[in-house]
Amino acid sequence: MPVLLIGTFDTKGPEFGFVREQLLAGGLEILAIDAGVQGEPGLKPDLTREELFRAAGTSLADVKRAGDRGQAVTTAARGAARLASKLMVEGKVEGVLSLGGSAGTTIGTAAMQALPLGIPKVMVSTLASGQVRPFVGVRDIFMLHAVVDISGVNRISRLVLTNAAQAMIGMVHARRKGLGQAPTESADRPLVTATMFGVTTPCVEAARKQLEGQGNEVLVFHATGVGGQTMEGLIADGLVAGVLDITTTELADELVGGVLSAGPDRLTAAARRGTPQVISVGALDMVNFGPRDTVPAKYAERRFHQHNANVTLMRTTPEENDLLGKEIALKASAAQGPTAILLPLRGVSAIDAEGQPFWWPDADRALFESIRLWRSPNVELVELDLHINDPAFAAAAAEKLQTMMAKKKA
Repeated sequence: MPVLLIGTFDTKGPEFGFVREQLLAGGLEILAIDAGVQGEPGLKPDLTREELFRAAGTSLADVKRAGDRGQAVTTAARGAARLASKLMVEGKVEGVLSLGGSAGTTIGTAAMQALPLGIPKVMVSTLASGQVRPFVGVRDIFMLHAVVDISGVNRISRLVLTNAAQAMIGMVHARRKGLGQAPTESADRPLVTATMFGVTTPCVEAARKQLEGQGNEVLVFHATGVGGQTMEGLIADGLVAGVLDITTTELADELVGGVLSAGPDRLTAAARRGTPQVISVGALDMVNFGPRDTVPAKYAERRFHQHNANVTLMRTTPEENDLLGKEIALKASAAQGPTAILLPLRGVSAIDAEGQPFWWPDADRALFESIRLWRSPNVELVELDLHINDPAFAAAAAEKLQTMMAKKKA
């Protein structure tokens, strides 16, 4: 099977050619895909730009006629993603490597995001030292900083490109040997996902141990925005048998404007797939910001807790909790599979407990009452006179999910 080499061969032909020779010398087969638009390709492709734009639902001639570079990049990215997905289905992808600036990174990572976890993905980018979340998304993409612009093979770029090629060679050969892949007995265990924050760690860790003791494999996701998005993606891919969504704090960031939002589709994948899910309200007492001076001025009079120098937490209000409760209840009520909501009536995080900085019973009551009001009868509601980090709450959540998974399997 080949490694896909995807990029703009009109502007980066010699650089792709250098990488191609490195990969061939390492024993890999190459399928070169050209995503250029204007100049002649500096590297002969195996799949031409005409084929790439045809996969995107248009033609190279139409793209040239439009004369819009931004639209050309967007279209090329769509074509690259569709080609990569098609080749993957046909069993013709052993890895994918790309290099470029903003345009090349957009195109290359679009193809990488279309491939499943575990397929080696290497992106050499001039943007890799900055904000890479839009490019990495929820996939296991290795981004390598180009250091200098990708314009010629020189003493710096030669080192970087060689390292990129060698990384791909190493990953592909490791996969051929089966290194890093789950043993059969592990792969046969039901996969459970869970969400955790530092302030809900005792609960999730206890529940994880209980579920693993019952024969499940548990993946825990840090609820930092990309964590929730990644979990939702795995659920949507049909890889997950059960969801322990203890920590739904990302919903608060989406509502209020914090920095750890997972987007509006958070808490929807399990509902659509019919995957058994236990939902709770972990860390919905807080919205996340960066250093204190990054908090918007309109929130100056709110209640804050300085988690550390780089993380400022803001307490959610009764009004915000009312909206969050409604959102959770409505999303849970749309579920096609067994769903339960567990409420910890004595606090939703480590700092939402009597004597702690975010203890605000009226705000918690607004959250709980909204869930009671808006959830449909098909959603089981379990109210426990416990704090979220009490061992008994963790045990109840794990047992509820295990019971639902067993019933669905039967």
